[in-house]
Amino acid sequence: MQTHTILGGKVQLFKRGQVWFARASVNKQQIKKSTGSDSLSLAQQVAEDWYLGLRGKSRAGLPLKEVREATFNDMADLFEVEYEIITEGERSPKWVAGHKARLRLHLRPFFGKMGISQITSGDIQNYRLHRAQQHGRLPAKDGEGAYVKPLKPPSRSTLHDEIGTLSLVLQTAVRHGKLGAIPMLSPPYKKQRKVIHRPWFTGEEYKQLYKATAAAAKAAPEAYLLGFTKN
Repeated sequence: MQTHTILGGKVQLFKRGQVWFARASVNKQQIKKSTGSDSLSLAQQVAEDWYLGLRGKSRAGLPLKEVREATFNDMADLFEVEYEIITEGERSPKWVAGHKARLRLHLRPFFGKMGISQITSGDIQNYRLHRAQQHGRLPAKDGEGAYVKPLKPPSRSTLHDEIGTLSLVLQTAVRHGKLGAIPMLSPPYKKQRKVIHRPWFTGEEYKQLYKATAAAAKAAPEAYLLGFTKN
């Protein structure tokens, strides 16, 4: 691991991926913070200001560690609990399971550890690009191990459903005061197509539907039912 020390060894800088993190011990507490920069010189400046701020908090008797921001995973957990309880009897179990599957397979791996307020429209577009480079169900292979059909990215409707689930999680964060506003979800460069789903009829709704259909059929003229009209 690449490391660097500043302020006489009081602060250590280390890299995770491309970003520098700062680490220091104050009042026997070891505290870490991302500098948000891949530049060592900028990271040093951020780390120095951060450490001086910690020392000031220590002298004032204030808490040193900041309250952790809710992550996407936190809000997804809350959404799954709320959605299943609130929509009980109004959404089929399969519909609820679909949201959970999309979260588990795609949305959590991409957004999971991100602070919920840090998710931007750019991140959502990056998610679309990420999914476009993946493949749906793989076709069969021939005798030489080659796919018999070209690999295809997820369909438009599949991605639409995933963005719909993402929107519901972000709405949960807004309701609980963890997010000020939902970032723009519509895809850039393309005209938005209006897609409306009717996920499920409740038992009572279906009963009303077939009773109304039967009543309409009985009331209709016989000639109309045979597909022609009288002169």
